[in-house]
Amino acid sequence: MFSSMKKYVFLMGLGLALMANLAHARTFTFALPIPAESHYGAAANAFKSTLERLSNHRHTVSIKPNGMLGSEREVLEGLQIGSVDFAISSTGPVGGFVPETYVLDLPFLFHDYAHARQVMQGTVGQQLLHAFTAHDIHALGWGENGFRHLTNSRKPVHHPEDLKGLKIRTQENDIHIQSFKALNGAPTPMAWHEVFTALQQGTIDGQENPMAVFVSTGIWEVQKYATLSGHFYSPAVIMMSKQHWDRLSAEEQSWVEQATAAAIEANYAFVDQNEAEGIAQLKAHGMEVVETIDKAAFVSAVQPVYDAFIKKYGTTLLAPIQAQQP
Repeated sequence: MFSSMKKYVFLMGLGLALMANLAHARTFTFALPIPAESHYGAAANAFKSTLERLSNHRHTVSIKPNGMLGSEREVLEGLQIGSVDFAISSTGPVGGFVPETYVLDLPFLFHDYAHARQVMQGTVGQQLLHAFTAHDIHALGWGENGFRHLTNSRKPVHHPEDLKGLKIRTQENDIHIQSFKALNGAPTPMAWHEVFTALQQGTIDGQENPMAVFVSTGIWEVQKYATLSGHFYSPAVIMMSKQHWDRLSAEEQSWVEQATAAAIEANYAFVDQNEAEGIAQLKAHGMEVVETIDKAAFVSAVQPVYDAFIKKYGTTLLAPIQAQQP
């Protein structure tokens, strides 16, 4: 009788422990605006495998690519209200939520990848991550899209005047829009999931994105000309809903941080590979690639964008970026 009672108590305790474990188990969503076979997907998959391994598969991550959970702007709103758990986004729409990040959108700000990565993983990058907290988003770390280039279906672009009259899809970002206006283009803000159809139908003439996006989306299917302008450097911020972050234990937060480090490493490696191989892929698929632009003319044309930015936001974050050299 006593033995049976001990066994009953043991089994009940085991059952309660299992139920407690299950109660804390989570399937997290991870939103991507583009295909899973991309630099974002590489980050998300590394994040998923690391978090699931560290949690001994108590927590799982469900990756939602191709804007399944909404546009980047909608996903940012979802993070704020807790309907999205994790996401990776370009900084294009982020400035509307976290104005401090607008400095990253200035054209021709970074010299090269070494300069950009040094800044983003340094003091300025950390300051910007902390700025998200006041907006109900917990920013975990900086990956990247890469330097943004231009494609269009009408003509090669070598000089700013070549952009005259071209309708170019941009992100919903004031600095991007003002930059293309300064360069004589006709910027057309549009969510990414609408772009291919708009290009096919001729609603817009072109778009701008990093090489990794050109390759992962097969941009050659809808565009003839590519210009390696590198006009913006595009970081990618990995984020978590702050309300969900605050509910994690210290151990779970550590798992998330380790998963973020793995995601950034995988993301950088993917971008590096695309940069090394992308031009050849564009050419192999029939695109005409302009590899050298009149950079001095482009930089001069966008100076009014800098003047307006400094007047509104000052140089607190801009100066250390410009001063820092790789």
